[in-house]
Amino acid sequence: MSDHCCQKKSSELEKTTKRQSKVLWIVLGVNTVMFVVELLSGIHSKSLSLTGDSLDMLGDAIAYGSSLYVINKGAKSQAKSAILKGAIMFLSAVVVFARATHQVFFNTNPDFQIMSTVGLIALCANLFCLYLLTRHKNDNLNMSSVWLCSRNDIIANTSVLVAAGLVFITKSSLPDLLVGLMLTFIFAKSAGSVLSRSWRELERA
Repeated sequence: MSDHCCQKKSSELEKTTKRQSKVLWIVLGVNTVMFVVELLSGIHSKSLSLTGDSLDMLGDAIAYGSSLYVINKGAKSQAKSAILKGAIMFLSAVVVFARATHQVFFNTNPDFQIMSTVGLIALCANLFCLYLLTRHKNDNLNMSSVWLCSRNDIIANTSVLVAAGLVFITKSSLPDLLVGLMLTFIFAKSAGSVLSRSWRELERA
């Protein structure tokens, strides 16, 4: 009876791992494509918020790849993977802040049409990713941290659309700058949350 129970649990765990792997491969592909699209669009449109969002996409793509690597590994490896994700979030915050500083000095007005169009596409892509990840967000630390990455994407995408509308209304780059700085804060706060939880898990492992 005990052996049968163990076999059943092992089979269920294997099925869950396969489902997690399939979802992670899908969201990895979506985020990689959207990183390229948003980065090129952000540079072309001179948009800080769009460029910042593209870096978030890149960070997520690396995070999903890392999650795939540790999906069959133990708690210690998953905690290390989560630390990597937290570090990437923090690095994204630093890069966006650096670009915001650059924009203050050069005062460039972004193209709101490119911002709104690409921002809407990115929002739809990330809503799809969040939908796929939500059913796995409580599976373990690994899936919880990638779900948090995806949730941040929705906030970032919505912020880009708001910035695009305000740039159009005000004819100023200030809304784009403010949204870029807000993304910096969100990335930094999420990084702190993931890193602190990961360190606790690592010490426990």
